[in-house]
Amino acid sequence: MVDIEDAFPGFGVGEIAPAVAFYREALGLPVDEDAMPGSFTLTLPSGQQVFAYERPGHVPAEFTILNFVVADIDAAVDALNAAGVTTKLYSGDEDFGTDERGIARSDDPSGGPAGIAWFRDPSGNVLSVIQQ
Repeated sequence: MVDIEDAFPGFGVGEIAPAVAFYREALGLPVDEDAMPGSFTLTLPSGQQVFAYERPGHVPAEFTILNFVVADIDAAVDALNAAGVTTKLYSGDEDFGTDERGIARSDDPSGGPAGIAWFRDPSGNVLSVIQQ
């Protein structure tokens, strides 16, 4: 058996500079560029670190790679849109049933998310803000 001491998530980006600017400025996350060349580390509000690295020929994932929990989905979408981030990735005709702002809402009493909105980083990776 492997003696694992810790784990951390990671994902690829097309170019470091626009990704660092996006995560630092549009999302307001601490970004450490002092890791190995061609990479950076995000620190999430929980303290968890996420490693991101420049990947030549990067192809964005076709799924959500990071979900950011927010207290107010509407305020989060307003802030993202004010920062120039598009939150309307899916139309209301798809299974997600998003509204004109890109928010899929639920009143599921079983504890599902109250709202979720998807958006992309500069490399095309899909992210979300989610109100639980």
